[in-house]
Amino acid sequence: MQNYKDLKVWEKAHSFTLKVYEYASQFPKEEMYSLTSQLKRSASSIPANIAEGCGKNSKQEFAHFLNIALGSANESEYFVILARDLTYLSEQNFNTLFNIINEVKGMLIALINKVRA
Repeated sequence: MQNYKDLKVWEKAHSFTLKVYEYASQFPKEEMYSLTSQLKRSASSIPANIAEGCGKNSKQEFAHFLNIALGSANESEYFVILARDLTYLSEQNFNTLFNIINEVKGMLIALINKVRA
């Protein structure tokens, strides 16, 4: 297919993951094996699935992995909302993550539609 590092959506998803790791390191220690772990896992799953999809041999397989990435993006968005509501994220950090993940979701939807066309 193509090199995943050339995709703007992968770059944006990767930057989201880096921000998640930065901010989640400030979550309470008792969340280490629950919310912190879940948010890091779902966030890193987004660029990982984009990368995996780029290594597949068909547009159908690529679209499948993009859909998995979109599911992980939705999951991450929820965990970001939860972290804010539990006051683990400042409003500024919440807005940063929320804006990035929604941009990623829009980019994924556009790419899925393009691949399926």
